[in-house]
Amino acid sequence: MIKVVAIVGPTAVGKSALGLKLAKKFNGEIISGDSMQIYRNLDIGTAKDSPQELTEVPHHLVDICDADQRYTVKDFQAKAKTIITDLSADNKLPLVVGGTGFYLSSLVNNLNLGGKKDDNKYRQELVELEKSGRIDKLQAILKDEDPLAYQKIDIENTRRLIRAIEVIRSTGKSITEQDNGDKWADFYLIGLTDDRPKLYQRINDRVDKMVQMGLLDEAKYVYNSRDKFPQAKNGIGYKELFPYFEGQASLESCLDEIKKNSRHFAKRQFTYFRNQMDVDWYNISDDKNYQTDIETNILKFLGGQND
Repeated sequence: MIKVVAIVGPTAVGKSALGLKLAKKFNGEIISGDSMQIYRNLDIGTAKDSPQELTEVPHHLVDICDADQRYTVKDFQAKAKTIITDLSADNKLPLVVGGTGFYLSSLVNNLNLGGKKDDNKYRQELVELEKSGRIDKLQAILKDEDPLAYQKIDIENTRRLIRAIEVIRSTGKSITEQDNGDKWADFYLIGLTDDRPKLYQRINDRVDKMVQMGLLDEAKYVYNSRDKFPQAKNGIGYKELFPYFEGQASLESCLDEIKKNSRHFAKRQFTYFRNQMDVDWYNISDDKNYQTDIETNILKFLGGQND
């Protein structure tokens, strides 16, 4: 069976750096499991690897869409499965790196996301509601058609709302009760975590570094195109700066909001992966030899075929 290693965990914990090291050691290639790194010209706020790092190891599902294009978990699942299958056939180790929980779950659990690829029967109606800002209407539809999902998913996330509605309409089953499909690959999930104060400091430091790298210009680009960027405009690191561009808030307060929302996001990520997936966790502060331990466990997972 195809062997896949995935690196998960909260934002800013060091997933990308570990992915690069493991890819070099195990003849691997990286598949981004991040829902925002697919977009071209959005590099700083999405924390993409540097241009040099992107050339050191082949990366997939990075810079594949313009920001005005829609991209769904179903798109990710289909593309990632094809890439993983091709890499395995070439004796390359597929390394999925990213913190978008539902993306990883769609792969690991082979979720049936419903509908045909070209089935737009319901999508246009839902997308129009999203464009008009009627999240309340989307929430009402989901509450009526799938009350279980309404209680369990993030109902402030329009993409999750739309996907949950599509799945219940296409399959007749709640997205929270999807049966796993036939197992198509064997996954080893590596989870990185850190003591909370240290993780939060890493997040704060990364936001400061992003500002130095030009985050404001990138966020202004998103702000100026927000009517055309339905998904990117809601990204953490961009939306918090809109009040600054409008003269409604100070830069300092907006940056504090980015840091706060990033910390909250990190907490949600950890909770999701801890509760929803079978992850082998490593605390990067408690275990000074965590990278060596990870490499040893990958060798066991692969059956010892790598040195």
